[in-house]
Amino acid sequence: MDEREDIKEVIEGSTEEIKQETEEIKESVGDQVEAVKEEIRKEVEEVKEEIKAEIQEAKQEIKKEIKQDTKPKEKFSIKKFYDQQYKKLLIIPFLMLVFAIIVIGVQTARTGDYIIKDVTLKGGVTLTVPIEEVNLDELTEGIKQDFPEKDILIRYLNLAEDQKTIAITADIDGTNLEEFNSFKASVENNIGKELLEGGYTVEVIGSSLGSSFFKETIRAVLIAFLFMGIVVFLYFRTFVPSMAVILAAASDIIVTLAIVDLMGIRIGTAGIAAFLMLIGYSVDTDILLSTKLLKRKEGSVYDRTLGALQTGLTMTLTTMAAALVALMLSQSDIISQIMTIILIGLAVDLINTWIQNVGILRLYLEKKHGKN
Repeated sequence: MDEREDIKEVIEGSTEEIKQETEEIKESVGDQVEAVKEEIRKEVEEVKEEIKAEIQEAKQEIKKEIKQDTKPKEKFSIKKFYDQQYKKLLIIPFLMLVFAIIVIGVQTARTGDYIIKDVTLKGGVTLTVPIEEVNLDELTEGIKQDFPEKDILIRYLNLAEDQKTIAITADIDGTNLEEFNSFKASVENNIGKELLEGGYTVEVIGSSLGSSFFKETIRAVLIAFLFMGIVVFLYFRTFVPSMAVILAAASDIIVTLAIVDLMGIRIGTAGIAAFLMLIGYSVDTDILLSTKLLKRKEGSVYDRTLGALQTGLTMTLTTMAAALVALMLSQSDIISQIMTIILIGLAVDLINTWIQNVGILRLYLEKKHGKN
């Protein structure tokens, strides 16, 4: 019995120990499980917060995209484009200048002259004939058949309301009696009327005299341009703005001359006078612009540019309107030639002043003072 009791006690003791150890293991495992659960719970919460933040960001982006799509697009503004793209706009006048130089070069290589001269510059003969009615195109074509290598120009001269007179001009040698008589005979044949002495007038300009006129008028243009440049330098006393004014004026003359060549306009002494006038017109707006930008300090450079632009456009457009009226109403070839050149030159000046000169001056002021 004692042995059984001992074994029983041992078993019970062992069982008690096993129970205690089991309880301890349960408690330890439970604590570890709780710790793992807590960690998992924290990680889940962190993931939830991250997902919420990402969702909020996605919502904000979607709202911004919706606002951008529903927001009315800004309309194109010429003023804004003119202000922001003035550097790119500089390409236009410089391309025009290069093209004009090419045109004048081709004209010089083809004819030996960079302009198309009329009789007053290269010499010739003008017959003034009273006549009742004539088809100028047919008459011109008829005389050109007899003188295919000569320039023939025929125009009406309104000397009186009840008298019609035509002026027939050809670049023939008036001192060559045989050539003159051939020209006279061609005119008589084509108008169907004999030219009796006293029934017509003759104006002869020798080639040497015409050449002398041309040299003198070109010299006058160069002297005028030189003195203009001197005055500009004395007024601004700064190289870049002064050169910008001179470049704009030179571009006006060169581009206008190229356009006149392309149009086939014959230039005489009146045309040279028109180019002299054009120098003055072009310098007026360039001086106005440079003075506003360099001498005035109120407002930004762009604001001062717009102020000058408003005044300059008023000056140029009123002059163009007056020239256009004169061109439409005048029946004088001289006035028509002058007004045509002035209109072309002023149109070219709008580009060279308000794009080329503005761009150069703004670049100069930005480099000197920074953007303002």
